[in-house]
Amino acid sequence: MNLVDIALLSGAGLAAGTVNAIAGGGSLITFPALIATGLSPVAANVTNSVSVFPGYAASVYGSRSDLRDLARERAGLWQLVPTSVVAAALGCALLLATPARAFDLVVPFLVLAAATTLAFQDRLRKLVGHPRDMTPRRRTLSLHAMVFVGSLYGGYFGAALGVMLVAALGLVLDQSMARISALKNVVSALGGLITVLVFSAFGPVDWADVVVVAPTAMLGGYGGARLARRLPSAVLKWLIVAFGTGVGLVLLYRAVF
Repeated sequence: MNLVDIALLSGAGLAAGTVNAIAGGGSLITFPALIATGLSPVAANVTNSVSVFPGYAASVYGSRSDLRDLARERAGLWQLVPTSVVAAALGCALLLATPARAFDLVVPFLVLAAATTLAFQDRLRKLVGHPRDMTPRRRTLSLHAMVFVGSLYGGYFGAALGVMLVAALGLVLDQSMARISALKNVVSALGGLITVLVFSAFGPVDWADVVVVAPTAMLGGYGGARLARRLPSAVLKWLIVAFGTGVGLVLLYRAVF
């Protein structure tokens, strides 16, 4: 690894950590950077998953005030931890055991659908029911289902996971965008922890690259989370929609061409 590679990976880690904390999609920055340094696609994928985890952890710390508020209002949210962990582990197993091509073709449409869902969230709530009108049982089951599907996807692939989680959680939680984003950070970090454990044991991780990317991803994750909680809900929402749409189109281009 030369100085150019170090500079490239450091900058990519900082940008990815910031983007992941605000909206998601940071892997589209770090993954190509790792490929550019000479890693194979598989090695770059697992190295990327391990590298960005510190950024997720830092974003949780950066949004701790909103998480404390959520914990006081809805203690049951912490029951989501087992759901997220199990789903992420299953996603990792799928990645290591199955070919990715078919899923790669589906992912862009999932990301674009998530961005569209978030853009038209208020109208969709009129169709599926506002969170405050749901029974406690329905809200709990819906929340666990959303987290399970999101964590499964995160363990398998993960690009734009934040967009999907914010869109899904926003349909079942009557909370501000900052608080929903904070919960998204927790779910992403839990999934990231599982990918670190699984890929460290069974994947071809390039630890030299991890040492370069991880610290800057952590800085970006903390800074991005602090920025997200200061943005008005409407601004944060449309930033996430814009990120999600861009990520979806990039993934679609890669899958087709």
